[in-house]
Amino acid sequence: MNRLTYLLRRLALSIPVVWLGTTATFAIVRLGPLNPAAAIVGPVNSAEARERLARINERLGLNDPLLEQYSEYMLNLITFDLGQSWVVYPGQDTVALLAAFGPRTLWLGAWAVLIPIFLGIPLGIYAGLHPNTRRDYAASIGGIVWRATPNFWLAVVLLAGLSLSNEFLPGGGWQTFLVETRLVGAPDLSALHTPEGFLTATKQVLPASFVLGSASMGNELRLSRTAVLEIITEDYIETAEAVGVSDRRIVFKHVLRNAAIPLIPVVTSEAYLLVGGSVLVEVVFGINGIGTLFFEAMTTGDLPLAGSLMFVFILITVGINVLQDLLYTVIDPRVGFEGR
Repeated sequence: MNRLTYLLRRLALSIPVVWLGTTATFAIVRLGPLNPAAAIVGPVNSAEARERLARINERLGLNDPLLEQYSEYMLNLITFDLGQSWVVYPGQDTVALLAAFGPRTLWLGAWAVLIPIFLGIPLGIYAGLHPNTRRDYAASIGGIVWRATPNFWLAVVLLAGLSLSNEFLPGGGWQTFLVETRLVGAPDLSALHTPEGFLTATKQVLPASFVLGSASMGNELRLSRTAVLEIITEDYIETAEAVGVSDRRIVFKHVLRNAAIPLIPVVTSEAYLLVGGSVLVEVVFGINGIGTLFFEAMTTGDLPLAGSLMFVFILITVGINVLQDLLYTVIDPRVGFEGR
C-alpha cells in the first residue's frame, strides 16, 4: 500500500468522526434549552416582542421539522456553505469571522505547542541521560507539579505576578519590557513581517501560551525522560559503546531518534487539548480568538457559527491524526502502511 492509498483510506475512515461531531453539535444547540431567536430579541415581555420572536423563528427556519433543519444543516457543511452568524455577529459570514478570529488562536496555539517542545522535551532528555541525580529528581518533580497545576489557577497567578512585575523587571515591568505591550488583549498580527512586529505579537501571547502549554510541558518532560531511560539500557546502545562510538553520536543518532517515536502521539494529542483549553485562556487573557467565538456561539444557540467552528475543529483533528500516522512511517522504518 503506497502513501496515497493509505492517506485516502485514513480520510475515508474519518468520515464517521466528522458526521458524529457535527451531529452532536446540532443536537446540543437545537435540542437544548437555548433559543437563538430569544437571544436576538431579548426579554419577551410585550406583544411586540412576541411577534418579533415569531418572525425571527420563521426567518431562521426554527419552525421547520427537526429532520428538515438537520438535513439543511448537514448539506450546508458538506458543500462548505457555512452561512452567516445568527446571534453573535448577526448577518456576518462565518468564513469572514473565521478569517478574522482564526489567526489569533493559531498564533496562540503555535507558541503553546512550541514552548513545551523546546522546554519540556529537552529537560526530559537531559534528566533521562543523567538518571538518579539531583538534576534528574528536580526535573521529574517539576514535571509532576507542572502537570498537576490547573490552568485557571496558573493563569490568575501569572497575571497577578506580571501586574506587579515593575518591582523586579527593568524598564517599568512586563508591559514595557523589550517592547511595549498590554497585559491582556489580542495580538496585532498585521506587522509580523517586521522584527518589532513579530516580537510584539509574540510577547503579547507569551503568557497565555505558557499557561495553555503548561500541562503539555509536564507530560512531554516525563515521557521523554522515560523514553530515554528505556533506550539507554537497550543492547544496541551497549554494543555501540563497546565498539567505541562517541557519546555524542550515540545520543543524536540512536537515543534521540528512538525517543521521538513514543513522543509523536503525545505531541499531536496535546494539540487537541489546545482547542478546548484555548476557550478558558482566551477569555482570561482577552485574546478574543476562535475559542472565545465558539464559547459565545454555543451559549447563545448560534447554530451556523457553532456548527461551522466544530466542523473546522474536527477537520483539524482528522488532519493531525493523519499527519501523526505519516510521521510514524518516516521516523520508524519498522512501521509500514499495511494493517494500519
